[in-house]
Formats: sequence, C-alpha cells, structure tokens
Amino acid sequence: MGVGAGRLVAVLVTALLAGCAPVSAVAGGSTGSPAARRAPEGSYTVGVRTLTLDPRSARPLPVTIWYPLDADRVAAGRFPVVVYGHGLHSRPELHAGLITRWAAAGFVVAAPAYPHTRADAAHFTRADVRNQPADGWRVIRHLGRLDRDPGDPLAGHLDLTAVAAAGHSAGGFTTSGMFTEGHPSQLRAGIVIAGGGLPGSFAGPTAPVLFVHGTADPVVPVTVGRAAYARTRGPAAFLSVVGQGHGEYLTPDRPGFAPVLATTTDFLRWTLYGDGAAGARLPLDARTALTRYESRAAR
Repeated sequence: MGVGAGRLVAVLVTALLAGCAPVSAVAGGSTGSPAARRAPEGSYTVGVRTLTLDPRSARPLPVTIWYPLDADRVAAGRFPVVVYGHGLHSRPELHAGLITRWAAAGFVVAAPAYPHTRADAAHFTRADVRNQPADGWRVIRHLGRLDRDPGDPLAGHLDLTAVAAAGHSAGGFTTSGMFTEGHPSQLRAGIVIAGGGLPGSFAGPTAPVLFVHGTADPVVPVTVGRAAYARTRGPAAFLSVVGQGHGEYLTPDRPGFAPVLATTTDFLRWTLYGDGAAGARLPLDARTALTRYESRAAR
C-alpha cells in the first residue's frame, strides 16, 4: 500500500473521529462518545452465556453472548457491542474462532441463531434472511434490558452507544440490512464477510463498513461484495483474501485468518473505541501475500 493509501486512511480516521460527537442516551446504554474511552490494552479471558429471546413467541431467538472476563466475573468497565450473524446452515458457535478473539480484545459479542436459517432449523428457508435484520435489533433491545437489570451480570457493562453489526454470508447480508433508512445512530460500524447488500441497505445515518471477501468465493462471488461496497455512502474498506473461497479464512490456523483477525479487530477498535492508531494500522494489518486492502472516504 503506497503513500496515497496512507493519506486516505488518515482522511478516514479524521472523518470518523469527527463523527463521534457525544450522543444522547439510548436504551440501556451509557452516554458519551466511543472516543472518550481508551481501547483496552492486552487481552481478556472470555466468558460465554446463552439465552433465548421471546421463548413463547412464534419466533424464539437463541442468542450466545461472549464477553470479557476477569477473575470469573464480567471485567470492569463498559464494552462496545457487536451483533454477529451466521450464514445458512450454520450456528454461532461455529464462528467462535473469530468471535472469542474479538471478545478477548474488549468487545461483547452477541450472536443469534436465526430461526429459519440455522443448521438445525425445523423449517429451513433462505427467504427468511429478509427478516433477520429485525432479529438483530431485537438482540440490541434485549441487551439494553440486561444492562438496566441490576440482577444481571452484564448490567452496567454494555456500551450501547457503540454498536457494530457483523456477519458471514447470509449473516453478512443481514448486517447490510441493519443499515436501512431511519436506523439508530448507535449502529456505528458494519463488517460484511462474504456477503452483499439487501434492498434498502446503506441508507440512514452513515457508518464505516468493512467488507471481507475471498476472491475465489464460489458461493457469493466477490463481485457481489464489491457491488455492495460501491453502494455504501460512508467511509468504507474492502479486504480481499486472494485465492480464498467462502470462509475458510475464518478458521484459526487456516491461510488468511491472521490478517482477517487483525484487520477486523483494529476496525472495531477504530470505529467503536475511536482508536485512531488502530485505524492507521489497517493497511499494515493486511500487508500480506494473501490479502489486499483498499479504502475510501465518505461520499
């Protein structure tokens, strides 16, 4: 990546930090901007819990939550939240290799098991992806209730002014679908992995979006991801995993995992904590034989 790319990253960092002015309180969240808090140094051990939203409804939603742990309890402080969506015929725990590392870096990651696209769905239908962005918002609202509940271990530890959506394949399309007209400004970033856009995506308040895609993806061609990248109006970046397919680079010790982990983690630190140094590292994270990084400022 040459000097021009470095200057563009600096522009992106400046634009993002300028957009991180304090926001009013939202359900269950703290006030203030992500830039007001330092990103954690080092790493945490990771706790995990499962729960089911609306268990008696027509659309019960199991959710797995990974969170920073210290001495067998939730670590001190408030942590930004990432809602992570799995792909078709998958489940949250199959993405634990990436998710647990995000949690160790100082994020609370909540991953729903979507009712009609998960691996053990009683009535599987890919058409239900269009309903999954609303599930993501259900998860965020429920986390707000947990944050306000003095009897819950996560109470007071969730920063719901700093939320990212992320996901792989159908979960990537779901992520795009959360960025529609009128979405709350607490949704500050997106990571679309091997996915694309849904109708109405990338409207409303602008937020940085990182796309990650294998250039040899036989399931969702890289052209689909690039078309979604072209539609975004806010700061955006595209990480190409050269010669890789639909998601093997999400598995630890597989080719491409290390730069994908480094890039996505620094992207979350940059967007949710306001960590300018992490934003400046993004081109360096991807400077490997297997990855290419490009970015552009908001339009």
